Amino acid sequence: MHRLQLHYTLGRDLGNPTVRNPLIDLLQALSAHGSISAAARAMGLSYRHVWGELKRWEDALGNGLVLWEKGQSARLTPFGTKLMWAERQAQARLAPQIDALRNELERVFAVAFDPQAHVLTLYASHDHALAALREHAMAGSDDPGPPRDPLHLDIRFCGSVDAIRALNEGRCSIAGFHTLQTAQPGSLAQRTYKPLLRPGRHKIIGFAQRTQGLIVARGNPLQLQSLQDVVLRAARYVNRAPGTGTRVVLDELLLGAALEPAALAGYGHTEPSHAAVAQSIASGSADVGLGIAMAARAQGLDFVPLVQERYFLVCLKSALEQPATRALLAVLRSDAWRAKLDAMAGYQESRCGEVLSLRECLPWWTFRPRRSESPRTGGPRLAGRSA
Repeated sequence: MHRLQLHYTLGRDLGNPTVRNPLIDLLQALSAHGSISAAARAMGLSYRHVWGELKRWEDALGNGLVLWEKGQSARLTPFGTKLMWAERQAQARLAPQIDALRNELERVFAVAFDPQAHVLTLYASHDHALAALREHAMAGSDDPGPPRDPLHLDIRFCGSVDAIRALNEGRCSIAGFHTLQTAQPGSLAQRTYKPLLRPGRHKIIGFAQRTQGLIVARGNPLQLQSLQDVVLRAARYVNRAPGTGTRVVLDELLLGAALEPAALAGYGHTEPSHAAVAQSIASGSADVGLGIAMAARAQGLDFVPLVQERYFLVCLKSALEQPATRALLAVLRSDAWRAKLDAMAGYQESRCGEVLSLRECLPWWTFRPRRSESPRTGGPRLAGRSA
């Protein structure tokens, strides 16, 4: 079976752009003019080039394209005729989709040619508010005052751990992760995130407070109010993958409740997002999963709040002065965005857009004061470090 590969061309003036194949243009000219020499003149090409292209295409497709009979004009073979027919059918049937694709490509590439536009790559734990932020930043602000530069967020949703690793490896400029609001020194969250973050190198950007809870069927038929209930009623659980922030939260809650992971029927059954967890419950393949209220609401499911957590953005300290990062901070600090975030189910803005230190947000770094001078010198004895 022959396969198709699409290409596009960038330029200032391309006439009436469409999806075309050079072979079809060549066959059309040959059919209209009856000879290679006439077709070549009509296309502004040499006889040798057209002849060579015909032979190359015949070899590539494994079929003849032109019939040559002495004393008669060149004619397309039945295969060549069917190729022309297929082209007409495709253009007629797919013209709206082709126009939509071309318009979308032109819109996206317009950003590349706009010196005022910013593109910021963000790897983050799955979050509905971030998806809303992407649309808000692209559409422009409703705040009064001078217009801001366009900001396009290139968001790749992945686990919290993978997001911070992507930041540290230079694959993104911003990472998004979340922790329990009550995460303390010695917690699983500390053991997960502390090795990935370095005071003095990373900076936290406040984003949101959100509620995580049990996503259950409408009416909560199993009357699940806690993880203990999930275990006692042998409810079918749907989990998130290792490395995701929600998996860390779940394991933290299990530790706090003295429950073994194996006690959850379905602990090994994972889905890639909050939306996928909700869909699994809505379809009846699971009874319960840990997730956010927005995902439950989207599927018409019930939601049992369990814990509050803070969702953070993190970047390298060196990125704070980059134009794209400054544009993001401006959006996050705007009244319009904060009001939109507060209106989302299960969300509340939490120092949104403020640049914070790791030590301020995550109580996992303690710095022992070091003796800098002898008391006999009369100078200061202690010196600390900021996170």
